[in-house]
Amino acid sequence: MNIWFLTGSQGLYGEDTLRQVAEQSRRIAAALPIEVDWKPVLTDAAAIRRIMLEANADDSCAGVIAWMHTFSPAKMWIAGLDALRKPLLHLHTQANVELPWRTIDMDFMNLNQAAHGDREFGHIQTRLGVPRKTIAGHVSDPSVAERVLTWTRAARGVAEVRSLKLARFGDNMRDVAVTEGDKVEAQLRFGVSVNTYGVNDLVEAVDAASDADVDDLVKEYAELYTVTPELLGERHESLRYAARIELGLRGFLESGGFRAFTTNFEDLGGLRQLPGLAVQRLMADGYGFGGEGDWKTSVLLRTLKSMAPGGTSFMEDYTYHLTPGEELILGAHMLEVCPSIAAGTPTCEIHPLGIGGREDPVRLVFDAAPGPGVVVGLADLGDRFRLVANEIDLVAPPQPLPSLPVARAVWRPRPSLAGSAEAWLTAGAPHHTVLSTAVGREELADLADMLGVELLIIDAETTARQFAKELRWNQAYYRLAQGF
Repeated sequence: MNIWFLTGSQGLYGEDTLRQVAEQSRRIAAALPIEVDWKPVLTDAAAIRRIMLEANADDSCAGVIAWMHTFSPAKMWIAGLDALRKPLLHLHTQANVELPWRTIDMDFMNLNQAAHGDREFGHIQTRLGVPRKTIAGHVSDPSVAERVLTWTRAARGVAEVRSLKLARFGDNMRDVAVTEGDKVEAQLRFGVSVNTYGVNDLVEAVDAASDADVDDLVKEYAELYTVTPELLGERHESLRYAARIELGLRGFLESGGFRAFTTNFEDLGGLRQLPGLAVQRLMADGYGFGGEGDWKTSVLLRTLKSMAPGGTSFMEDYTYHLTPGEELILGAHMLEVCPSIAAGTPTCEIHPLGIGGREDPVRLVFDAAPGPGVVVGLADLGDRFRLVANEIDLVAPPQPLPSLPVARAVWRPRPSLAGSAEAWLTAGAPHHTVLSTAVGREELADLADMLGVELLIIDAETTARQFAKELRWNQAYYRLAQGF
């Protein structure tokens, strides 16, 4: 995905000055921490509107960065800004870091007018109610570069969800509330297309996998993971069937252009195993996934994975360690935790599963790597979608877990287990989440702003009283924002 770089000026200064503007603009664009598609300097309303419409129409354009190098009268930007439908970053910078105090003259002043040219631009954006992010500072400043990179990640996430297709194999788990949701509203708000397919459509693809392809995939498993002896011996057919599921599922998703999917252990059709290993490996390759038909979490997972490489996984707060002063959360799922968060080489194992009524499923078992992270949930409140994020610190399990045959993560939530849990429950956030060590609060804030979605962050400074106030303020804001 591309980011377009637009520079504002005007014809008043003459061709010599505009050539300098273009030259310096190219240098600023080249100094950014991302590759951008630099566009010629904009000096009139017709060209500005045309470039914004072109950005809208170009599926490869994820967002637009705009900088007013000189004074660009803002009335020229009204039609263009009103037409723009892509994320916008207003970069308030200038060509030079230091002023040449001894030699500065009016020629220099007329050329380097971003200090008030960008104020004119900021005014018209506010007057029009244009959603955008504003970053001030020179592009050589590492903090400025990092914020631009963060915004870019979010813009790419928005571009991804706008064109995302998700396949649900069966419906969601019966009688569960939080995995329900308005798929029409999700397509209006996010752009994602969510559709259901019969599980036996998947079964046909699984059964069609060739023995030769299964042989090759099983060899790949042995090269990448520590495969337990029983899966290489008396239970080898179970491993082969797990490979057959992966081949069928991957082929179905690829042929349909799907980048996210769900399964449901209550609706397995002719599948002999609940997909475990296949789902884990597909997530590691960037696919979104939600268990028990949870399409919203699947959408969120794919969106975050598209924003930044690194560890990001489907997750669920499973159980607590409540020893005073040592409180921890043990997160896991039945099978489906992404190995991108693994601390070491996963072990490929087979164990019974008490639900689903099928053969013992194959899965990857590992501990998550320690480090800072975030747990994010997406809920449908009926009148709007709400994102809730909790900053956490992943830790190694205090003791070995030899009898727990699933991948797992252990973390210490901020501000505390009680504080985070009370805030999470008060917000009505879901029990299925996305755990990520690759994105943080600023990426999530940018993403929420671009999508027009509510975001609540639970962090080290969160208190129950302040969080309750924020919920009330948000309730009023979003109700008023909907109009009558």
